[in-house]
Amino acid sequence: MSPPCPRSAPVVYAVYSPQPDCPCFVKPLHLHLVSDSTGETLEMIAKAALAQFEHATVVRHFWPMVRSRQHLDRIVSELTAKPGLVFYTLVNAETRARLEEHCRHLSLPAVPVLDEVTAALANALGQVAQGRPGRQHLMDEAYFSRVDAIQYTIAHDDGIASEDWEEADIVLAGVSRSSKTPTSIYLANRGYKVANIPLVVESPPPPALFTLKKPLIVGLTNSPERLVQIRRNRLLTLGETMRTDYVDAERVQAEVAFARRMFADRGWPVIDVTRRSIEETAAAIIRLLDERKRGASDDLDGEFEGVKAI
Repeated sequence: MSPPCPRSAPVVYAVYSPQPDCPCFVKPLHLHLVSDSTGETLEMIAKAALAQFEHATVVRHFWPMVRSRQHLDRIVSELTAKPGLVFYTLVNAETRARLEEHCRHLSLPAVPVLDEVTAALANALGQVAQGRPGRQHLMDEAYFSRVDAIQYTIAHDDGIASEDWEEADIVLAGVSRSSKTPTSIYLANRGYKVANIPLVVESPPPPALFTLKKPLIVGLTNSPERLVQIRRNRLLTLGETMRTDYVDAERVQAEVAFARRMFADRGWPVIDVTRRSIEETAAAIIRLLDERKRGASDDLDGEFEGVKAI
């Protein structure tokens, strides 16, 4: 008897290749991403769109820095061997025309993913687009501010250098494994200086945390059950098998309650990261910061949970 087909899980073409007569067989879609710059924007658009399709069998082919006809011609053999859908962001007219010519010859659908956005902006601004690749990656003032933010955030991770926290835009507080560091790094890449502090029952945070004026202080919390699971996985990756208070359910619940009481006492906004991605958590924090700058806090639509202790 043949084993059951794993239909309940998304099909990964490189790992699972069902036979054509299998009822769950899905022919893979080859998605070619062609960009004249780093391709980061194009990749994010494709990722966001693909997230809307369950059980999609997609093989992505990434072609960044395509800025010449010669370079483009070198990838035509891959388009021929693995035909599929082509997404592209090419601003050079000659390179675009060449790619479109290849796609027409091979009968491949090609989508210029930024064209409608650029056209709408050109119409609204009354300007003609510059047509220069990678302009969002220029080493301008914003670029160096972002680098500075990343350096600051790395230097102020895990409660380090509390004497400099007043320089931060955001300070994140929470118990161990509540996504403080990855959220901090993500925000730093968006240009925000972020410090974070772990909250430990036996070791109160430095007094500087309670006297900050400039930074937005946000409490991050997680469900005790989820924290126990994350911490156990963390110990396993470190080769630790002994049972400790770090993963004791009652102990973890006490830690979460301790943190929530602190958040409530100080009136800090709280974001529950239990079911949030890093990106979603960061977006919520940025929204909080923007609302604070505008002096408006009445229209947050329940986005952030109350600061009552559990």
